[in-house]
This record gives sequence, structure tokens and C-alpha cells, in this order.
Amino acid sequence: MVVKRVDHIAIVVPDIEAAITFWQDALGLEPEFTERLDAEGVIVAFLPAGDSEIELVEPIDEDGGVARYMRKRGPGIHHICLEVDDIRATLSRLKAAGVRLIDEEPRIGSGGKKIAFVHPKSTYGVLVELYETTPEEPARRLEVLDRMRRQLAIQGQVAAMGMVGFIRALRGRQHPVTPYPGDGEENGC
Repeated sequence: MVVKRVDHIAIVVPDIEAAITFWQDALGLEPEFTERLDAEGVIVAFLPAGDSEIELVEPIDEDGGVARYMRKRGPGIHHICLEVDDIRATLSRLKAAGVRLIDEEPRIGSGGKKIAFVHPKSTYGVLVELYETTPEEPARRLEVLDRMRRQLAIQGQVAAMGMVGFIRALRGRQHPVTPYPGDGEENGC
């Protein structure tokens, strides 16, 4: 088993937008990747910090594991993620050594990474995520970013159409939409 580096430190937060604002304004860390993971019941945002990242995690499913974690412990550090060279071999080695695993087989996590979690009871209270890069990871991140760009474009078009409709409605009126009491025709409205 070769641990290559600390990939990220995950922080559970009640409001990901407010948390991103702090990390941007206070420390200058810009979010590189954000993804909604319905199967996990979370929204995640990754902010590069040197060779590692800060992962912000907001629970969106009140019955999910991250939501239960935050109710019990409050916001704060949730887990540390270590990049390994071979996740299957690492899991086999840990299992053979009697380490308690949450995931005995890797699964695909955010951004297309192969991930697996080690139970905190075997790591002196720290939830550890293991991660192995996959060839699909860069393409998966681009796919998610493209989907987000399309959603933003659609939201922008909807907002623009709403504004155009509002302006057209205002131009078509001779009088204020809701006159104040006493501000009727006698005041030239």
C-alpha cells in the first residue's frame, strides 16, 4: 500500500454557499468543482489548496449519514482523504490486518474517483476515505461542470425573460401599478 498524498480534508457545513464565501473571501480559495450527490444525500464543493483540496459537504437528505453526523457533532471536519496507488490492494491489506472497513469494495464517488471509507473505530476516531484516481475522473468532472454551465445558462435566460416581461408590463402602463392612498388622479398619476 502506497499513500501518495492527502487528497482532501472534508468539512461538513450547514450552508455550502456561506461556507464557500468564507473560504473565498478570507483565504482566497476558489471552488473548482461542485456536485450534487443525491445517492449520498449531499452537495460537495472542492477548493484547491496547494496539492490538496478542502471539500465542503452540505447534507441535503435529513435522514442521510452526513446529516446525522452534523446533528450529533455539529459542523466541522468530517474526514480526511488519502490518495492510494491501488485501492483494492489497500482494502485487502487493511481487512487482513483486522481493520474495520465501511466499504469492503471501492465505489465511484464525486468526480468519478474510486473511493472507500475506513471506520473511525479502527483509526482512533478519524473517518478515513481512501481514493484512487480513475481514467474517467477528468471527463466526469468536465461532464458535471458542463451540466452546471447549462443549468446556469438556462437560469440566466429565465431571469432575462422575466425581466423583459416586467419591463414590457411597465411600459404598457400609464399609471403606477399600485397607487398609494391619496395619490390618485388628482396628483397627476
